[in-house]
Amino acid sequence: MPLEKLFGSKTRAKLLALFFENPEKSYYVREITRVIEEQINSVRRELTNLSTLGLVKIENYENKVYYSANMKHAFARPMTEIFARSSSNSSYTPQGSKTKDAVEKNSVWVEYVRPVANLISALIVTNRIPGQDGLDLLIVGDNRTHKLTHWAEVVEKRQGKPLNYVIISREDYIYRKSVRDKFLTNNVWSLQISEKYDPDKIL
Repeated sequence: MPLEKLFGSKTRAKLLALFFENPEKSYYVREITRVIEEQINSVRRELTNLSTLGLVKIENYENKVYYSANMKHAFARPMTEIFARSSSNSSYTPQGSKTKDAVEKNSVWVEYVRPVANLISALIVTNRIPGQDGLDLLIVGDNRTHKLTHWAEVVEKRQGKPLNYVIISREDYIYRKSVRDKFLTNNVWSLQISEKYDPDKIL
């Protein structure tokens, strides 16, 4: 049975799938509209409904409102199970979902990324030569809790060498890419890229 019939709305079903398949990730409204490909008015209406029911929690950060799954709700576990089964039997996969094959299976970056997979939207690893201009790592993701900063420091230690890296938000990356920002052109795209982690398909 289509989930929109169970939940009464296609947009509501998509929102629940997005949140409960990615319980550690938070999204702002315009980001949600891009990910689930629904109209902003419909998204706002259903977010209000879901937050009223307590299934979605709301947080404010840097003048933006972020939404995420409320994993303390009595129905959080059933919701997670429903959408886990649904995603395994459906061709629909929210762009926010992470896939195991996002990086080559034999790459050391598979292990590196796993602890922060729910925070990273994309990652680029270059073959920058020491002394060459540019970045070793471009990390695109949610660093509001500074977990990605800590993660980058751990990776640096495991690599055994200083790494030139920058962490930017998903929104910032998408904007910079759209205007072909010189920062990306000169520091990332001009270098040989050895690894990409791109579960959200934004690179």
